[in-house]
Amino acid sequence: MHDDHDLIGHNHGAGFGSGAGEITEEIEGLEMFRLRSVGIDIGSSTSHLVFSRLTLRREGASLSTRFRVTERTVLYRSRILLTPYVSGTLIDTEKIKQFVHDAYHDAGFTSEVIDTGAVIVTGEALKKENSRPIAELFARDSGKFICVSAGHNHEALLAAYGCGAVALSQAEKAIVLNVDVGGGTSKFSFIQDGVVAETAAISVGARLIAFDDAGVITRIEEPARPILKEIGSQADLGKKISPAEREGFAGVMARLLFEIIEGNSLSPLAKELMVTPPLERYPGLRRIRHLVFSGGVSEYIYERDPVSYGDLGPLLGAAVRQWLDKTSSRKLLREVSEGIRATVIGAGEYTIQASGSTSYISSTSALPAFGLKVVRPVMEQGDSVDAAVRRALAKFDLPRFTSGLALAVSFTQPANYQSLRSIAEGIAAVLKESDSPEAPLFLVLDQDVAKSLGGILKEELDFPSDIIAVDGIDVGDLDYIDIGRPMGVSEVLPVTVKSLMFPSNK
Repeated sequence: MHDDHDLIGHNHGAGFGSGAGEITEEIEGLEMFRLRSVGIDIGSSTSHLVFSRLTLRREGASLSTRFRVTERTVLYRSRILLTPYVSGTLIDTEKIKQFVHDAYHDAGFTSEVIDTGAVIVTGEALKKENSRPIAELFARDSGKFICVSAGHNHEALLAAYGCGAVALSQAEKAIVLNVDVGGGTSKFSFIQDGVVAETAAISVGARLIAFDDAGVITRIEEPARPILKEIGSQADLGKKISPAEREGFAGVMARLLFEIIEGNSLSPLAKELMVTPPLERYPGLRRIRHLVFSGGVSEYIYERDPVSYGDLGPLLGAAVRQWLDKTSSRKLLREVSEGIRATVIGAGEYTIQASGSTSYISSTSALPAFGLKVVRPVMEQGDSVDAAVRRALAKFDLPRFTSGLALAVSFTQPANYQSLRSIAEGIAAVLKESDSPEAPLFLVLDQDVAKSLGGILKEELDFPSDIIAVDGIDVGDLDYIDIGRPMGVSEVLPVTVKSLMFPSNK
């Protein structure tokens, strides 16, 4: 049983329904608080939980009050479960529920003492018929949990942060390529100076084929078939796959991975198996400083786990090591904090008060708003604003803007009318193609220009929907925000930022 008697301020982020005075007093009275948090990962191959304690400390004493996570301690890691299936299209919901229940029990926690958390459904598991109901098992505690259904690009983003590759790139101001090799897919994240610049994914993974001790295939995913054809194999469900065929299959998968890692033009088979557009701005193996593997197969690449789980993991790991030697890229290999557990350890949340005098609120009817996913475009030299916004949406597998998003705009140059007008026009161009044209637009700005930008959009460009723009807030790719209604005569907007938390590299 874990005892954390010094946990205080559990309701610090609540209060959108409380009085303004209560919230102000609650925020101003705290210098530090701690949260218990849980990260629940349900993937195509494996599922697991991580319980953590997060310490948040106050920054500054002004009206805009921010708490930053200063310490994260993993309290308990569950065992790793092979994600159970009833059939090829159905996850075994009851077994998942029992697994989560057992993990809470083994950790010595109940749901009542967990302050916040994140549920991530990824990979092939996301495609299964009942993946949404599984995530919704936890959504009834929606005030506590961020529930994320991550497509291929979004999963790559999570892996890049979770394994420590983004932190490595940021610390060394270096170009890093993260390759997350899982059960059904492999994800690539090209990271430059701590920013994930581009992601991609291919149907290469250890559990495209699973087999029993006799070598009889018990599971076969559709992308396995063209690879079997490539090696001239007739293996199929219920048939044996020989050791030579397994080795050949793993060898082809490793070759496909290195076509992308090296930055070469893709073979017809690689093009067929790509599940996202390929990397376009990645400069190739010769330009990167570090190559980082994560995901289940990384345990074999780094030779941390000799155990076989009835799939091609060990053979794929060995084949990747051969390619590292063949391409002389082993010297670039870097082992960081997490491999198979490259995932969230929970969610930290802190409260910011954004002054109504610098915010732009065309109508309060859209408030309060909860769980808005932050989309943060990165403006590159020569970029148009609309191209940067579309690229940011693509990180989350979103072809168009939709409801439930908060667009975070950072300014690399001094903000003046010309730059604000250009940004407003770019945002308006993207939102013309929105899936939810009636939905309000939520903007989060890191400079005090919300009133100006909101005014240009609404009053000069006749933006049709409501606009809520708040400023002085710094958020990242994997943050979610809640925005409350204006409080009292000051019209202060309470904003709670919820960040997905990852293991510390310390």
